[in-house]
Amino acid sequence: MSLAAEEEAGTSNFLIPNGTLIACLLIFVVVLIVIRTFVVPPILKVLDERDARVAKTVEDNKAAAASYADADREYAARLKDARGDATGIRDEARAKGNEHVAAAKSKATEEADAALAKISADLKVEADKAVTTAKQDVSRLSATLAGRVLGTDVAPADAGAKQTETVN
Repeated sequence: MSLAAEEEAGTSNFLIPNGTLIACLLIFVVVLIVIRTFVVPPILKVLDERDARVAKTVEDNKAAAASYADADREYAARLKDARGDATGIRDEARAKGNEHVAAAKSKATEEADAALAKISADLKVEADKAVTTAKQDVSRLSATLAGRVLGTDVAPADAGAKQTETVN
């Protein structure tokens, strides 16, 4: 009611601020200064630290990516060299293996030829003995058979030759 009474009286001018507006404005300015002085700087400090950490993380990531790329290139180069070395070692081992196989083949061939020559010589000796024995047996058997057929005792051909030689 008092506001309505003052309006009727015409003593109030809306262009001139009253005490309430000035008190609210003064409180707003004090709160603004307090917030700007005590609240905003720590928040800005935290935000700046965060930005610095993010920037450092980005730099670290770039450095790590570059380091990874270098390590990957070095790894690829070393892998290529190692594969080349492995191929050389494998070829060398094959060559040595082929040499060993060739040497073993020649040694085995020599041993087989020597064994074959020895066996051939042994067989020849055995064959000669068998022929000699067979001739003696045939001569004796033929004399025995002739003696049975003729009914008389016939001396073997070797014995007759021996007798003839002793007579002479």
